[in-house]
Amino acid sequence: MKIAKSLILGSAAMFMGLGAQAADLPLKAKPVEYVKICSLYGSGFYYIPGTDTCIKLGGYLRVWTGLRVNAIAYPADFGVGGAQNRLSNSYTARSREALNIDTRTATEYGVVRTFFQGAYQWTSGGYSGVGGGTTVYASLGGVPAPNNANPGAPAGGTFWLQYAFIQFAGFTLGKAASQFSAPWFDYPANWYELAGSGGFDPVNQFTYTADFGPGITASFSAQDQVALYTSNIWNVSSATPAGLAVGAYGANDIGGSRAPDLVAMLRVDQAWGLFQASVAAHDNHAAYYGATETSGHPDDKWGWAGQLSLSIKNIPTGPGDTINMSGVYTHGASRYSFNSAMSSTFAMYGGTKLANAYQSVGLAGLSDSVFVTGSGQELTTTYGVNAGYTHNWNPNWATAIYGGLGAVRYNSTAKGYICNAVVTGLVLSSGFAGCNPDFNYASVGTYTSWTPVKNLTFLAELNYTMLDQKYASGSTVTLPLQSSIAKPGAAYELKNQQSLTMLLHAQRNW
Repeated sequence: MKIAKSLILGSAAMFMGLGAQAADLPLKAKPVEYVKICSLYGSGFYYIPGTDTCIKLGGYLRVWTGLRVNAIAYPADFGVGGAQNRLSNSYTARSREALNIDTRTATEYGVVRTFFQGAYQWTSGGYSGVGGGTTVYASLGGVPAPNNANPGAPAGGTFWLQYAFIQFAGFTLGKAASQFSAPWFDYPANWYELAGSGGFDPVNQFTYTADFGPGITASFSAQDQVALYTSNIWNVSSATPAGLAVGAYGANDIGGSRAPDLVAMLRVDQAWGLFQASVAAHDNHAAYYGATETSGHPDDKWGWAGQLSLSIKNIPTGPGDTINMSGVYTHGASRYSFNSAMSSTFAMYGGTKLANAYQSVGLAGLSDSVFVTGSGQELTTTYGVNAGYTHNWNPNWATAIYGGLGAVRYNSTAKGYICNAVVTGLVLSSGFAGCNPDFNYASVGTYTSWTPVKNLTFLAELNYTMLDQKYASGSTVTLPLQSSIAKPGAAYELKNQQSLTMLLHAQRNW
């Protein structure tokens, strides 16, 4: 019995020891899911682990410095930049980091794609006057603050949502490049926003694209007109001397949105280059003649725009060289000619030789339509051309030259409304006979870029912009005191003006 008891106790101890050792052993690890390359949609795509969706991350970091300008990649044609005095910046700087996320999933209906691109940027601001020898700091995209107030706040730190769209079975839904614009967007060969290039910022849209192959597509789109595709609907009866002095020929009187812009586009994109024809319809919906709805309102009027674009590749001057060009005509849809990054009012100052004038000024204003109390809308006509040529000296060096011209024309009725306001509000010296609010806006320039290593580019650009106003030679206007740009109330000669600026650019893509 003693022997049996010992055997039982010993066996129990042995099994307990084996159990303890088994508990101490590491558990079997789950198999690791390695990220796999997705070769279906080009380089840079990977499968999201555990899914059949491919993803690609990308972006860029850009540093810009503009010389003799208060805005980046834009001429000095309004505000303190156009004033050309001690309030005008000698330089303005911007830093931007952009991130994009591209996902693709193969389905029985074709590829489902989502695309996002957003950018954080910081832009140096400037100072504007408030009178009495005092200025305030106005950060871009922010509220002006008193000098030295809140010194820790970022100056112009903003987030910009550039793209956010879904593509599925030929449909595009979300914020994407307008189907009206050429594929090179506002960039035929330059960074400046020229007339004839359509919208600058991507726009919310509902689009269907039919692919007829090879390289032939047609798109039909309803896109948001708010902000990006509306310039001004001027109620000239509410014009003020202060507004006229900056090129605003009335109070902006846009009503709530009633209809999206309707766009149709046909494109042929092949090895030789690209041809595109696009048209757009734009509803001009004004608010009221006066302060309340009882004052009445003008009826809606539809405007339209048309554009032809051409890109020529494989030209004899060298591999990769391109010529891009666009021509546009609009009637009551001016933002399809003068794009959304441009100002809609222009006030540029310079010198004068007139004895009775303090300085010279070029005034101009862009609108979709104008009206006065009790009248209907008079639609504004614009047209423009835009072209650029890029030559690649070698894989590291490239040079571009470009030019663009935009013209704004008011009909006789609209001119009567505007000139009555200018003659009475600003005391135009030549009266009605010398009044003509039409104008031309032209820009030419060149840049040279250096790409020492892949995806890293340095660039220097010189731009010359001209405002050709049509008021009678030698005419003067009496402008009120403008404290924000330190201009005194005085007589100013109406005269064509110019802007010469430079852009220094560094960008790293990834």
